[in-house]
Amino acid sequence: MSLSAQINTQLRSLNLPPPSQPWLQSLISARDPPPPIPSLVMTAKTRLLASDLTTPGLLDPDSIPNISLPIGVTNSAVKETRLGRPVYVQVADIEDLARSRWEQVEELEAIERGEQTRGREVVRLPANGADVDDAQNGSADGPGRVREQPGPAGAASNKATHRLILQDCKGQKIYGLELKRLSRIATGTLNLGEKILLKRGAVVARGVVLLEPETCHILGGKVDAWQRAWVSTRLTRLRETVRPAEQG
Repeated sequence: MSLSAQINTQLRSLNLPPPSQPWLQSLISARDPPPPIPSLVMTAKTRLLASDLTTPGLLDPDSIPNISLPIGVTNSAVKETRLGRPVYVQVADIEDLARSRWEQVEELEAIERGEQTRGREVVRLPANGADVDDAQNGSADGPGRVREQPGPAGAASNKATHRLILQDCKGQKIYGLELKRLSRIATGTLNLGEKILLKRGAVVARGVVLLEPETCHILGGKVDAWQRAWVSTRLTRLRETVRPAEQG
């Protein structure tokens, strides 16, 4: 079995989308001699998860029709259908429908400052990339954690209902709605560009795919440019919606 075939086999076992042969060959030939297979597989995984799935030449062209959204699946006139095959998508937008616009503004401002919620505390991430626990113990360079009163972020997390915009490798988009709570789906936790495998049998109702733990496998990843742009533009849009209410 060729080196590229071995890598492909291991990537499939990790539930990752199949890359194209030229993309794999470029990865393999980047170093001479090539590194061990486990190292190549992890490099391929990292790069796939950090890439835009619509990038020309990234995925195997013969596989694309079989891993993208079926034609007509977004038709809102269809009461209910199920995906007849696994579909790979990436997160293009996320919104917590259980939170007010103002609460969403506060949360995104915290993310923009480099803070995230952990239980009943707001944790400020160290600027040097050190581990969060190191920062809390005072061993990291930069600010440690900032204690605040528990806010709606922690209290509402288990009751949240998120709506996502998901994009497949052809650029087709579909709404995804949490039918059952998935802990990985949360603003500040789920990244823009993060990859999701919608399993065969996932329910699509009125053109919206219903997200459940049994049929929604979050693979990870992030497209950095998308994440930065999303936080900025999302904050702007939300501030514009809450400003009239404040003035009133």
